[in-house]
Amino acid sequence: MNKLIALFFVIMFLIGTDTFIISPLIPTLQHLFHIQTEYAGWMVGAYALGYAVFALIAGPLSDGWDRKKVMLFGMACFSVSTILCGFAFSFWSMFLFRVMAGFGAAFTTPQVWASIPTLFPAQKIPKVLGIVMAGLASAQAFGMPIGGLLAATHWSYSFYTIGAFSLLTTVAIIFTMPAMKPNQEQKTTMPIFKRYVMLLNNRMARRSFLAHLLFQCGFMAAFAFIGKWMTDRFELSVDHVGFVMFFLGLGNMVGSIGGAHLIKLLGRFTTLVIGFVVSIICFLILPHLSSVSTFEGVYFFVFANMGISFPLIMGLLTSLNPTIRGTITSLANSAMYAATTLGSWIAGLLYATFNGFTAVGIFAALCITGSLIAFFSSGILPARENTKKELVGS
Repeated sequence: MNKLIALFFVIMFLIGTDTFIISPLIPTLQHLFHIQTEYAGWMVGAYALGYAVFALIAGPLSDGWDRKKVMLFGMACFSVSTILCGFAFSFWSMFLFRVMAGFGAAFTTPQVWASIPTLFPAQKIPKVLGIVMAGLASAQAFGMPIGGLLAATHWSYSFYTIGAFSLLTTVAIIFTMPAMKPNQEQKTTMPIFKRYVMLLNNRMARRSFLAHLLFQCGFMAAFAFIGKWMTDRFELSVDHVGFVMFFLGLGNMVGSIGGAHLIKLLGRFTTLVIGFVVSIICFLILPHLSSVSTFEGVYFFVFANMGISFPLIMGLLTSLNPTIRGTITSLANSAMYAATTLGSWIAGLLYATFNGFTAVGIFAALCITGSLIAFFSSGILPARENTKKELVGS
């Protein structure tokens, strides 16, 4: 059991690290590939685009297959594609390899979340989920700084390293993961996209997912260009940016670990509102900070809020309809990566048009504001039992 937990932790750590590995490399790759700033964000968004498109299919589709085989296929594709990123010779080759990596991750991640309730006893599931979620948080704290340090020698080293460890993890799946063939009695004959239609026909679900999309779009837009802004504003080197990312990742870990206690103390409604308001204020003042240390302090709160808010939002979404949680998780992940694609693209346009991070910060603040309004109007925050029962029975 401990081997399985370690395997799932490492998988999420590697996929989480790969998600934003390009963020601190944007200035270097922009110069190397002769890319204009308004298009540079697509090197971040390409991975997210591949994930967003294929996650909608991969999650529900894999319910009818052996999850071990699906995980092997996804992890192998992810590993090879990430290594190929190190051989990229142009913007479009990097774009293609990043889309392929996102494709592999889209088939791998749902298998992790779906396997846990099957492989572990009920009393251990919350603990295992927490450990695996920590893999994503630790990716921001340790993965990107390590990638930045490797890239300080040569930009391709970070891709080679992540890809090599991913290949080793693929081999570990063969010897650690048991076969998980679908239970014929539990298989659903409902078409894949009909499940999404059924879910989104409900007003609460539509507005809740819109709120999730806006929250992720604002956060990811600002996050995609942190590395470039610190390089332009403070003239930091790639490895220095990596150390800053380490500190910010710690904020995410603090939020992930302490979030449950804060929610228990304040309640879901108050915790989410306070966190969103703090983030809005932080995004508005970030572009005007005059020192790296002040920037780190303010953005620490933003990342801590992300660590608290993301599990909270996912919990709200999965409570919409317990009978199709796999579909909800796939849609939520797809929306998150679609927001990453959209946010990084818009951030690139804003950064280039207005020559700096101010417009990006305003855009992020507006997205978070819109997300809070959407959550209010959806009715999911009060979590009325009668409303939820109507949705479950829809």
